[in-house]
Amino acid sequence: MATAIAPSTPLRKALGETELLWMMAMLMALNAFGIDAILPALDALAADLSVAGNDRQFVIGVYLLAGGLGSLVPGALADRFGRRPILLGAVAVYIVLSIFSALAPSYDALIAVRAAQGFFAAGIVALPPAIIRDRVGGDKMARMMSMIFVIFLMVPAIAPTIGEGMLQLGSWRAIFGAMAVLGVVMGAWVYIRLPESLTDENRQPIHLRTIGANMGRALALPSTFGYVIGSALVFGALFGFINSSQQLITETFGAGDIFPLIFAICAGSMALASWSNSRIVERFGARRVSHTALFAFIAVSAAQVMFAFQPDESLWQFVPLMAINMALLGFIGSNFGAIAMNPFFAIAGAASSAHGFVRMTMASLLGGAIGYAFDGTARPLALALLASGLACLVLVLLSEKGKLFGPSDAELGG
Repeated sequence: MATAIAPSTPLRKALGETELLWMMAMLMALNAFGIDAILPALDALAADLSVAGNDRQFVIGVYLLAGGLGSLVPGALADRFGRRPILLGAVAVYIVLSIFSALAPSYDALIAVRAAQGFFAAGIVALPPAIIRDRVGGDKMARMMSMIFVIFLMVPAIAPTIGEGMLQLGSWRAIFGAMAVLGVVMGAWVYIRLPESLTDENRQPIHLRTIGANMGRALALPSTFGYVIGSALVFGALFGFINSSQQLITETFGAGDIFPLIFAICAGSMALASWSNSRIVERFGARRVSHTALFAFIAVSAAQVMFAFQPDESLWQFVPLMAINMALLGFIGSNFGAIAMNPFFAIAGAASSAHGFVRMTMASLLGGAIGYAFDGTARPLALALLASGLACLVLVLLSEKGKLFGPSDAELGG
């Protein structure tokens, strides 16, 4: 694997692997900040804009859903025009619509702007895997994606704390202003430092039939289909936690004053798991690591169901189990993504968009349903985690023709 990307001009210092990882991670973290920083402010937002009950969750759910739908667009465009211009366009839209969100006069207007922002800025999430796939594949890609997730997950761990601080100093609108500022910083970094990674021979024509065929190939291959749908299910349960977390921690467990700390514990566990995955995945292989994590995820989810149906479940029974399951998702997510992307080097943009569309759309719809089912207890979430894990296992078994824990790329000579 090349450790540096060639500069776009002879005078520019080459973009090294470490800087590339940080850049891709922080691009994806823009998305996470736009979701997680607003969580502590949902009560204030709901009061200011006269929003009732679980409807406050829509400011999160509509962004996730629109991002999933929007994922269909940037990959195909990036396969034709290159990664760099499409990525810069996505960041620009993110900045403008963050400002519009801060100025929204009503909840309906805010929801409309958030939907547009999620849709048009989908490239911020969809393109980093394609840029990495331009460079490497297999277990190496899984390792790099794991390192990206380590950095990326630092933001969800601290975003609620930042949002809480901004809420104390100003209002919920200031959080959207911060999103715009961060977008400007990232846009400048990409513009100055990121060269084009798509080679001329891999550029794809903009023909609807070609785009449809490429995306169809990316989804129809039996060996990858189960990994795409399976990850959508387990991350849908995670989105269900994100959607309902503020109400769950505040209303069910009466711990709203330490909500940022609890969210940081859970998100931090995913970051730690992603770092651990980056250290072991090339040795043991993406399949062995992720399949083991999936079985553990199911077992922990079963324990969550058991505690959730007790009449006196405590916060400190809920939090450790939720943190463990989020950590296990750190071993599942990047490995499932790398396995699904590995066969599609020549159409990495279309494949990334197609996979992102299915994952994000399914996960956001499922997560929205789980969040909206919040009934004052952790039961809907616990049942969803267990059901999604079991369904994911069935799908992976189908993709692997009943044989789990396959060899690593190194053992196959790849």
